[in-house]
Amino acid sequence: MRSLLLSLVTLLTVSFVSAQTVLKPTAGLNFTDWSKDEGGTVKSKTGWQIGLSAEIGKKIYFEPGLYYVGKKTEVSVIDQETELNFDADVNGIRVPLAVGIRLLGDQKTAVQLRGFGGVSGFFITSVGDELDEDAIEKTNWGLFAGAGVDIWKIFIDLSYEWSLTNVQKDVEAIDVGKARSLYIQAGLRLNIGK
Repeated sequence: MRSLLLSLVTLLTVSFVSAQTVLKPTAGLNFTDWSKDEGGTVKSKTGWQIGLSAEIGKKIYFEPGLYYVGKKTEVSVIDQETELNFDADVNGIRVPLAVGIRLLGDQKTAVQLRGFGGVSGFFITSVGDELDEDAIEKTNWGLFAGAGVDIWKIFIDLSYEWSLTNVQKDVEAIDVGKARSLYIQAGLRLNIGK
């Protein structure tokens, strides 16, 4: 984890010196559910995230980010004998690496429309009281795609992420599948590069 953070800081530092760079402090909401609901239902609840990303480039750009994320999901499992209801709350560090393109406008216009996609890692740091920490995967890898609107110094992004990793370790006992998350976030655009 330290080497990942050190690599991200090094990449950002080198990039700031040589390219058009915009720092983006961000806060937002997320909604996470799972791809399977064997014998029950899975409902997303409102989660949150806060962090920072750096948009590096002009028409086509690279955007690494670092966020602290809280994901919340409500699970109800019903079999012939019992009904089990619990909240599957997890907190962790999300590291998305996006490539994007400006579809409308540029850095000098008041309004811009962007499309982006990429890969991400979600590293779980803690879980809620109702979830067994030893039963879930600590690292989740994913793919995401989204769009964003920039209006002057403010931005709004909407993205959807498909996890490539199962939520739990033992899929023989119960298989809830992979996480799917919708992210809605907003923040400021702070120009620091050329």
